[in-house]
Amino acid sequence: MIMFYRANPLMKAKDPVEAIRDAVAEALVWYYPLAGRLIQGPEEDKFMVDCSAQGISFIEADCSFSLEDLGDAVKPPCLYSKELLYEVPGSYEMLGCPLMVVQVTRLICGGFVVAIRVNHILADGLGLAQFVKAVGEFAQGASSPSTKPVWKRELLTAKHLPRTTYDHYPQHDTAAHNSTINNPDNLVSHSFFFGPKEMKAIPQKLPPQTKRPTSKFDMINACIWICRTRALEFDGDEAVAVHCTMNVRNKGPPELRDGYYGNAVVFPAAVAKSGRLLCDSSLEYVVKLIEKAKSRVSEDYVRWEVNFMGSKGRPPLLRSRSSFLVSDLSRLGFSEMDFGWGKPVYGGTMDGAGSATKINHARYRNSDGEDGVLVPVFF
Repeated sequence: MIMFYRANPLMKAKDPVEAIRDAVAEALVWYYPLAGRLIQGPEEDKFMVDCSAQGISFIEADCSFSLEDLGDAVKPPCLYSKELLYEVPGSYEMLGCPLMVVQVTRLICGGFVVAIRVNHILADGLGLAQFVKAVGEFAQGASSPSTKPVWKRELLTAKHLPRTTYDHYPQHDTAAHNSTINNPDNLVSHSFFFGPKEMKAIPQKLPPQTKRPTSKFDMINACIWICRTRALEFDGDEAVAVHCTMNVRNKGPPELRDGYYGNAVVFPAAVAKSGRLLCDSSLEYVVKLIEKAKSRVSEDYVRWEVNFMGSKGRPPLLRSRSSFLVSDLSRLGFSEMDFGWGKPVYGGTMDGAGSATKINHARYRNSDGEDGVLVPVFF
């Protein structure tokens, strides 16, 4: 994730690098597993955290650009991602490496950029947002975080959850996982902005008698799924799928509902034949497919998914071009993160996932001052 800040005359005497570095150190006292290292667990695909207090990687940088010079480069995919979040040699290994990298870059205008990467095994988007919010609170003088962190990873394992009565839906096996993924080194990208005009226009494509969807997320995903299916030219009988990432903190054990910063997401799938998605009346059909997939997520469904992964391993969601995973990162709160200099000009995903099979929604304000959702798509 990345956040761009303007200069604040009231903070002229303070160095953002020093303030944020000290605040990160204070936050890590509360989130001490993030300062440790991953080690191999008892099973091949399971990991444990050695709470060794070895710390994270913190990078101080200076840039010859101003915020105005960057222009549209602040929106995902960020053109200067490698400069604004340096790839520390060896830091992308799984075991024995820092679990978080934070870089603060001063701009010549007095503004600055905060970029952060965390090992996804440790935290999901909400968990990372909770940590960064704590950093902002410490940077502004707090003595403790407003939300106390909860570890409790063991509560989302099959042996700690009751047996499920959920009627198995073969969502993880339906998409054609034998189709190949585009070469990740040969991708092109384009960001689509969904502002007030676009969100007003999309429902007009539905039949007049159709009940208008209330979720912008569902409508945008329906449009992207249809257009993606058309662009990739699948055979009409080929199964295609979209997996929606859903937070389930309120559908798991009660201890996870306030402060849990691990991964607490499931991936319900909407599946259809490619040819059906490309019919003239497909938008209504696709929106209902996505709504139905999300409506299946209950406490029993969460238990089923945990048991499924416990017995069969993690499903290959990102290994097939016929299916893709979409996450709504626009409401995580990165656009509100304040380290004392005010809210960022842009705060959210840095690269929009950078994958042909993963799409992240980002909150964005365009050059006309319109608030909306930006969706970077890679092919």
